[in-house]
Amino acid sequence: MPPSLTSLTDEAAITLDNLADRAANLVNPTIRLGVTGLSRAGKTVFISSLVHNLLHGGRLPLFEPLRSGRMTGATLQEQPDDAVPRFQYEDHIRALVDERIWPDSTRAISELRLTIEYQSASTWSRMFSAGRLSIDIVDYPGEWLLDLPLLGQDYRTFSDNATKLAQSGVRSELAREWLALAATIDTEAPADEMTARRLAEAFTTYLRLCKSDERSLSTLPPGRFLMPGDLEGSPALTFAPLPALPEGRAPKGSLRAMMERRFEAYKSVVVKPFFREHFARLDRQIVLVDALQAINRGPEAVQDLERALGDVLACFRAGSNNILTSLVRRRIDRVLVAATKADHLHHESHDRLEILTRRLVNRAIKTIGMSGAGIEVMALASVRATREASVKQDGHDLPVIVGTPMAGERIGNEVFDGNRKTAVFPGDLPQDPEAYFRSVDEGDTSALLPDLSIVRFRPPQLEEKQGLTLSVPHIRLDRALQFLLGDRLA
Repeated sequence: MPPSLTSLTDEAAITLDNLADRAANLVNPTIRLGVTGLSRAGKTVFISSLVHNLLHGGRLPLFEPLRSGRMTGATLQEQPDDAVPRFQYEDHIRALVDERIWPDSTRAISELRLTIEYQSASTWSRMFSAGRLSIDIVDYPGEWLLDLPLLGQDYRTFSDNATKLAQSGVRSELAREWLALAATIDTEAPADEMTARRLAEAFTTYLRLCKSDERSLSTLPPGRFLMPGDLEGSPALTFAPLPALPEGRAPKGSLRAMMERRFEAYKSVVVKPFFREHFARLDRQIVLVDALQAINRGPEAVQDLERALGDVLACFRAGSNNILTSLVRRRIDRVLVAATKADHLHHESHDRLEILTRRLVNRAIKTIGMSGAGIEVMALASVRATREASVKQDGHDLPVIVGTPMAGERIGNEVFDGNRKTAVFPGDLPQDPEAYFRSVDEGDTSALLPDLSIVRFRPPQLEEKQGLTLSVPHIRLDRALQFLLGDRLA
């Protein structure tokens, strides 16, 4: 994050927090792993599966400490931050394994500490290392990250950006009521609470329409408008951008002055505390991406996801760490961007999903790579809900996936009840993803896009072996663990 987005006072407070963390690390070596992603990306499922597989010795052949036998155990421990809600792992894994339903999505920040016991691969390190590493997993909504760029904006810039975006593409229809209401408002008139409320409600409705499954748009700041929590109804959340603001300073006591003050309060009360207390303390980060949802909705949703991910990744304080930076200005030295729900495609399309995801974050890859941090892109499934098979059609083998569609899912005219398994041909992603990124001015690209059938499946029924339930199946969770944690367990 550019230094201009934080003040000297902010940096001093962040430095003190980092010094306290590093002092605690001398006694108990710890790595803080941030897990984020925009709506429906599967943050809760990822953490639950990661913890379940480590606790139960899951099938993780590419996670070297477990494969080599150097990892001797993993346990859940009390988290260090008493003011942060605990990630309710037990409830989530019960929903996945026993009830075969997907757990509730991330609505606020939470934390969980997992401690791994291991033997170092180095004889020298074994002499000085306790062979313990605590992983503080910090789960937070990706929508909160989209607020961080607001720290570098004043109210006029925020209003101009929001209005320009709302007037583009499909958003122009979704924002019609808010824009029509805003056009009738005299911004220089005396401040009025009911007018501010009507504007905030209309703007929030527009954001909700953008987020709906029918649209699946991703650039939705301010993030707390959709996840207000205990701030619902507060002045800090009762504002909205205003189009075509007059030049000059806002008259004292005017509606514009009220909106400016509340926008600054939002940054001060909501955004800055999150940045300082949580985001600036991360060591590693995984960003989960539901690229398939955007692909299913077409190029505009894909391009909006690209914009949102660019905004998110631009906020990371990425870079290599040394003794000085780890004490004063901690950096995220490894970032993993993972396209989730790879089990909804046949494995023949997994590499194409990775290529498309890499294209989504292409600019961020270059920036983070130049900072000295490691960055990786992969396709994974935190919980594998399907298996692969093939069926004969017109004398040819057709690759399909087999699973139990969720109740209410539809394929053609068939509606599923949530109990019956079926085989689905999901389609193939294109080898070249550029058709999703061409603007309207470049012509209609719909003929170049594949016809995909993306169905939501229930979690799998886990097998039992000698009376023991096996760990949650996955795709490439071990590869993700190796990238994020492998070097710290060497």
